[in-house]
Amino acid sequence: MGRSVLLQLSRDSIQEVLQAQNTINKKALCLQHPLLQQSIKTTTNLYIHDELRGSYNSCNELSLADAIIIGAKKAAFEDNAFHPISTSEYLHCEIELILETPQGVISEKDPAIL
Repeated sequence: MGRSVLLQLSRDSIQEVLQAQNTINKKALCLQHPLLQQSIKTTTNLYIHDELRGSYNSCNELSLADAIIIGAKKAAFEDNAFHPISTSEYLHCEIELILETPQGVISEKDPAIL
């Protein structure tokens, strides 16, 4: 089973920074998945070996797409409690997304690549 669109977007966001390339076509994603245009508060947590490695909470004003993209990048590279994530750490990190929807909290995790 493949990873969800949201978890893939998180991974792609971190990879953009590590590879210094813009690879995400947000417009195309939003056309394909209209839910990404809604405002949904999110939390992005990164774990390495079950230990927290970075975290970010989005605000309600962001679209889900922006919350996921910004959240992944800030958790990986701008959490003041940790140094920026390295490529090797990225390959070993697990990503957790928590969405606060009107229907309740949704949480999903993506296992480490290696």
